[in-house]
Amino acid sequence: MVTIAVETPRVLRIFDPVPVERPDPDEVLVRVQRAGICGSDMHILHGSNPFARYPRVIGHEFAGVIEAIGPDVDSLNVGQRVVVDPVVSCGQCYACRVGRPNVCGHLQVFGVHRDGGFRDRLAVPAANCISVPDRVPIEIAALAEPFSIAANVLSRTGIDKGDTVFIYGAGTVGLTVLQVAKLHGARCIVADLDAARLDRARGFGADVTINSAEERVSERIAGEYGGLGPSLIIDGAGVPALLEEACRIASPAGRIGLLGFSPAPCNISQQEIVKKELTLVGSRLNCRLLPTIMDWLASGRLTPAGMITQTYSARDAQAAFDLIEQHPERTVKVQLDFAN
Repeated sequence: MVTIAVETPRVLRIFDPVPVERPDPDEVLVRVQRAGICGSDMHILHGSNPFARYPRVIGHEFAGVIEAIGPDVDSLNVGQRVVVDPVVSCGQCYACRVGRPNVCGHLQVFGVHRDGGFRDRLAVPAANCISVPDRVPIEIAALAEPFSIAANVLSRTGIDKGDTVFIYGAGTVGLTVLQVAKLHGARCIVADLDAARLDRARGFGADVTINSAEERVSERIAGEYGGLGPSLIIDGAGVPALLEEACRIASPAGRIGLLGFSPAPCNISQQEIVKKELTLVGSRLNCRLLPTIMDWLASGRLTPAGMITQTYSARDAQAAFDLIEQHPERTVKVQLDFAN
């Protein structure tokens, strides 16, 4: 039994559990079994996440078993396996009223704004729990949240089998976007600086890969769509210069989805946006998409087991974080096992 928190930037603390929370009337108590380490957890550890406050129990990709339910909960049962949507919204602000609670004006995210799932037990709103079918292993269920990020950006941009999708980056974000785009039948091109990551992208269905350390993306991509460029571009890297390039290489009437972010300004040509009538959209977290992801996992439309490259006991979390820090090329998704 263990809790994992970032005390201050660069200081990871692994300690005995905090007292078990009693669920509020509309909450359930979840015993965490499996949790994934995300890039945003690394950013909190580094002190570069602008939304986190310290100390913070991190972790927003987690699945487990319900141990107790509040008196007002009638949709869930003790013993039920669930994955937790980390997005907690107010339900009253403009964003919530128009159906976009993932950008709620009073947004709270487990593991960022409030203590998260890197602990044995925590109380969460029953509305944030999505049932895990028996046929879905708990470690696969814990991948649902990162796949919901990919599904969200492609929902924002639109996606269909006629698209040619160009994805910046073959890390976890890029690979999840790739798999969801392929599920929709699109042709996918992935660019990255690392050859090992590009090998993984091909294994997950990339039609074309580009090593941007060795060749110019703009030249390689120029022949797409009859020389007009890709119809859809997804930037999961958050490097300001990439948005400028994306506007240049996108097809007329193309769409650009932004997942990564940086506070640094970037130079974007309004002429490119207007001339081509480009659509640029930001995407944050997920908008109630975990049930859809769970359906894809249960039906076998998504088969992402290869995303999990390492699993560590929760008590060995420091070693897991060290591996990601020191050898990122060896990892895609590192998970922590809280069940054993």
